[in-house]
Amino acid sequence: MRLILALIQPTKLRAVQEALAKIGVERMTVCDAQGFGRQKGQAATYRGAEYKTNLLRKVALEIAVNEDFLEPTLETITQVARTGPDGNIGDGKVFVLPVEEVIRLSDTVRGPEGIS
Repeated sequence: MRLILALIQPTKLRAVQEALAKIGVERMTVCDAQGFGRQKGQAATYRGAEYKTNLLRKVALEIAVNEDFLEPTLETITQVARTGPDGNIGDGKVFVLPVEEVIRLSDTVRGPEGIS
């Protein structure tokens, strides 16, 4: 079992969600996130005054999958979440973490069956 943490552009959320549903991944947690990496923020103009924002908006997806869904899920996210054919700085990151135990609260099923 693995936990995928994907930080993506907010504009790509719907496309990623639809693409994941097509491969059978329909359960995820979506959170708003802010951060910066190589972009180091961006300059913007508000009412004629220029200002710099240090934190950029992202969306964090948390998706728990069994091993057989890991590669298709990663492939889908990396293809759909990119902006442009070659991707751009600021498209995001994907982290894969091991999951030791899952317990579905509704019926206390444990292990890989608890993910579905």
